[in-house]
Amino acid sequence: MEKIDAFAHILLPNFYHKMLEINPNIPKDIPFINNEVLTDMKRRRETSISDVMQIISYVNVNPEDYTDKETSYELCKEANEELIATIKENQDLFYGGVCMIPMNNIDGAIDIIENQVLKNKELFGIQLFTRALGKSIADDDYFKIFEYANKYDLPIWLHPVFDSRKPDNNIVFSWEYELSLAMMDIVEKGIFKKYPNLKIIVHHAGAMIPFFAGRVKYILGNDKEEDFKKFYVDTALLGNTKALELAANYFGVNHLVFGTDAPLGIMPAGATKEILEAIDEMNITEEEKEAVLENNIINIVDRRDNNE
Repeated sequence: MEKIDAFAHILLPNFYHKMLEINPNIPKDIPFINNEVLTDMKRRRETSISDVMQIISYVNVNPEDYTDKETSYELCKEANEELIATIKENQDLFYGGVCMIPMNNIDGAIDIIENQVLKNKELFGIQLFTRALGKSIADDDYFKIFEYANKYDLPIWLHPVFDSRKPDNNIVFSWEYELSLAMMDIVEKGIFKKYPNLKIIVHHAGAMIPFFAGRVKYILGNDKEEDFKKFYVDTALLGNTKALELAANYFGVNHLVFGTDAPLGIMPAGATKEILEAIDEMNITEEEKEAVLENNIINIVDRRDNNE
């Protein structure tokens, strides 16, 4: 059985070089990106697992955080072209990719969706982050992105970033809080009600939501609980079978996709082995494991018949 890692990361060299020209301090400011498997295809290949293909998205070096709207737009376009080329050159490693868009240029983001994502079979959807330009991703300024994702049935990959207002950000717990808060913002803003075709894949198994299911239900109410269960979530917990079972129980096995955060988490190439072992130990049927490892993500990215 082919296994498809729905949430793996990359930092391709041409794009990274241009970002370093803009801000040479990026490697110091974001230490976890100093992993050669992100940028070096030879190392990627040496550390790959033969029966796992990856859907790759850029690690969070986001142009809008460093430069103006026009430069961000051009950098995103070039980064996406580099991503497409890399996928084509490494079809035994990569199942597809996720598009980068400039959040300080919404018109440019829509242009990228229409002229890169929809016109290249290598790109399955778009990556958003829990916050952009200091605002929640559920801010009214970003509704147009959700509108177009809904219109074209494009999945959204939701990745955390730190809230710069907080003095105590850390890589262990803060990102899980940011994901949980972004999910709540999306539900509270009625985004699923407004855009019912949305498919949003949340990193790290839906973060805090499954553990706090009772609080979601009894404090927010049944209607909002139903919207929380519309999210898809990945398995990127560095193992932890019981937590994966909790996520599967809350969101439904059909909303759980194999994702690892590779090559991050466990040096040098990520936690793919540990996560596969955790999935294998889950108290679900073999058919359900196959759905988690392959079929669920195929169903999510198999779209466009009505968009040509």
